[in-house]
Amino acid sequence: MPPLGLACDTQGACLGRRMSGFPPRRALLVGGAALAVPFATRAQNPAAPWPRQPIRLIVPFAPGGTTDLVARLLAQGLQDELGQPVIIENRAGAAATLGSQMVAQATPDGHTLLVSNIASHGAAPSLYRSLRYDAVRDFTHIALVVQNPLVFVATPRFPATTLAEVVRLSREESRGIDIASSGSGSTNHLLILQFGQATGAHVKHIPYRGAGPAMTDTIAGIVPMMSDSLPSAATHIRAGMVRALALSSDTRHPAFPAVPTFREQGVDLVSTSWFGLSGPAGLPPGATERLAAAAAAVLAEPALRARFAEIGGTVGALGPAGYTDFVRAEVARWAPVVQASGAQVD
Repeated sequence: MPPLGLACDTQGACLGRRMSGFPPRRALLVGGAALAVPFATRAQNPAAPWPRQPIRLIVPFAPGGTTDLVARLLAQGLQDELGQPVIIENRAGAAATLGSQMVAQATPDGHTLLVSNIASHGAAPSLYRSLRYDAVRDFTHIALVVQNPLVFVATPRFPATTLAEVVRLSREESRGIDIASSGSGSTNHLLILQFGQATGAHVKHIPYRGAGPAMTDTIAGIVPMMSDSLPSAATHIRAGMVRALALSSDTRHPAFPAVPTFREQGVDLVSTSWFGLSGPAGLPPGATERLAAAAAAVLAEPALRARFAEIGGTVGALGPAGYTDFVRAEVARWAPVVQASGAQVD
């Protein structure tokens, strides 16, 4: 299966190819690097007040994780719909809160946007003692893009093939079992904590600066297990580079019917990750409306919807008002979960 979208590093080396069957899009300008790529021009309305320049799409995690992958698929369509390049900038740190804070403080002209997510706008308000933004008040929330379950994966050499075996091995090992995640405060981190609480497993969380680096070390066996979002793990699972142990959905996922859920294995845990498009508070109404319409058009494309489904994602269907209410509800939903876990980050 081809990798999700097209990703190139700052030296211009491509990490993947554009997905098969997806309508041709302009090449992305990635990570702020000055990559001179052809940009096929779509006619723009000269009277349109926005956008007047390239749009920066801030990804608050390192390359290679689901947030980054979602951004690349979304950007491919937005730049055609809006007639301007969409430049992806990865600003990782503090479980997506550093990049989110950067956007909250940006000029609200519609040219700096964020891939908001469950870590930065669901769990962080309860997890961080000194969070420097309000997840609802300090943003203009534009669209819910995609939702997906989480998955526990293990290096193929790991002896456990079920959650019961993970629990048993964790109790036999003097230091327990290390489980990596995309970072402290991520929902992947919280799932690890909940798993330990629900089963009595002796697990140690190993935070990384993004899912990509964590997956690299899991594949190599440097850490035996990882908690990840299904879309970023999908390619590695299908390739046999990691073994999927359990999904956090309430039922098995049609794209991965052989992978059992936590509940099937006697662990009553259900968790869904989500990703959306947001900007700083005070975006001009015209820019917000045009962004919402552009996002809706991109997410309605059958090839994009099929691609998300293939990797375990479900396309969202919420515009500005609905997504704002959704974020507000997620902040409230995660507060008791974080409190019960005892997790706190300064």
